[in-house]
Amino acid sequence: MSIPGPAEIQALHEKYAPNAEAFALVHTHCRIVWAIAEQLLSAPHLAHLDADLVRAGCLLHDIGVYRLYDAEGRLDHRNYIRHGLLGHEILEAEGFPETLRRFCSHHTGVGLTRQDITSQGLPLPHADYVAETEEERLVMYADKFHTKSRPSVFLSPDAYAVHIGRFGADKVTAFEALRAEFGDPELNGPVPGSGFGTEEDAAAAAVRG
Repeated sequence: MSIPGPAEIQALHEKYAPNAEAFALVHTHCRIVWAIAEQLLSAPHLAHLDADLVRAGCLLHDIGVYRLYDAEGRLDHRNYIRHGLLGHEILEAEGFPETLRRFCSHHTGVGLTRQDITSQGLPLPHADYVAETEEERLVMYADKFHTKSRPSVFLSPDAYAVHIGRFGADKVTAFEALRAEFGDPELNGPVPGSGFGTEEDAAAAAVRG
């Protein structure tokens, strides 16, 4: 399988982003998630993971968010839960293999099950969207520590555990299992800056230390 590099993935973001603001928001977040995953990959017990695949998964995982913007540039928050499947569809249309498409459709929360979809009335096809491989789990886990809100911020592991607890004790248990598997990243607070280049570079530098 050919794994796309950062330049190819950035071009894909530029192709689907409806405007510069959306590109900055989503692509910056994806770069930060990769910086977090890259930091975690430095642990000796994770040396066997495919770092190139993890990088591609991080940089691609939220590309479906672009499909949720309307003609006026407003994000459809109500259907945000669908962004993973929308990203899966984008990558399928672009000819990417299922291995890469799954990073989009299987990263939400700590995994979505058929029961979650039914009990929460989610607008998704009834299926399990749960990370299975170690690379999928790492991308899903790294994604939990940075928000795309404005201003964007880093979330500590404890803060995310509180957040996910709203969806049931089983979700906290799943998150704690990920913490045990990958460890806690070192995060240095809110993402500084306002411009795309400045924010991206500063945020990545903050994570990498």
